[in-house]
Amino acid sequence: MALFHSSLFPVVVIAAAVSAGLIRACWPLLARYALARPNARSSHTIPTPQGGGLAVVAGTIVAALAGAAVTAEPMLALWPLAGAVLLLAATGACDDLVHLSVTPRFLMQFIAVGVVVAMLPDETRIVPLLPWWIERAALLVAGVYMVNLVNFMDGIDWMTVAEVVPVAAGLWALALLGALSASESIVAVALLGAIIGFAPFNRPVAKLFLGDVGSLPIGLILFWLLLQLAARGQLGAALLLPLYYLADATVTLLRRLARGDNVLQAHRTHFYQRATDRGFSVGDVVALVFLVNIVLAALAVGAVAAASAWISGAALALGGATVAGLLLHLARGKR
Repeated sequence: MALFHSSLFPVVVIAAAVSAGLIRACWPLLARYALARPNARSSHTIPTPQGGGLAVVAGTIVAALAGAAVTAEPMLALWPLAGAVLLLAATGACDDLVHLSVTPRFLMQFIAVGVVVAMLPDETRIVPLLPWWIERAALLVAGVYMVNLVNFMDGIDWMTVAEVVPVAAGLWALALLGALSASESIVAVALLGAIIGFAPFNRPVAKLFLGDVGSLPIGLILFWLLLQLAARGQLGAALLLPLYYLADATVTLLRRLARGDNVLQAHRTHFYQRATDRGFSVGDVVALVFLVNIVLAALAVGAVAAASAWISGAALALGGATVAGLLLHLARGKR
């Protein structure tokens, strides 16, 4: 098993090469037709091309297929996932270009997440205490939240890179422990490579943004991978890996609800956004987020390796304290 997963390094390289190559090839079109223009909620000050996520999605799919070919791992069972990813990529592309209204965006998201949830075998349970239909409905809502969460948090340069790289690498490490199947680990490392290929173009000050064409399908892929992890009895690890994103977005959402804000409108009140208004540079913020995500990934791997409910709970508590410390640090601003 370890030999198989160590052989996936070429998948990372292929994904990065495809992602970076497509960005180079499409650069003139993106610069001309897909500019993100600054507004009151933006973190950038000059019009910047967006749509780099299209290359990330393509790199992930191509590299996953290449990995399946090299390892002889059957991937046909994942065609519904690929279809759902492409559906969200198309939805995001339309939103980037013509700004879709809320209703069609959510409709497409619920359809895509519904496909992913329907892929679970009927006997699979995440929280057995809940009735089956309540659990499935909760997973549907959680998946749509995860899709939007990645979109919400993709608000400054390298933020998605600082999240996806540690999470995907953590999933790869968990696959070495048998917590994911071979096909799932191929998807994880393909996503890792594709986001690495995108990273040089998004480094502060970014020359290219992901756009919704990238953030929405990335959220879906991460949800599917974390769902597989939870389905194998590793709910603690599945919560630890995205914990910073979950905490920042959820606390911000609850604050906005308490103030009576329209939570469907774009804003820049996330902890990481407010930190850049309070003295932190973009580089400071993404470095802190990246380091905390490495800690969370290490805690997730340790919890799975220990195979103990007590240690898993302790790791989750320690991860929560670490994330809370980061949020408080960002909220105070740089002194």
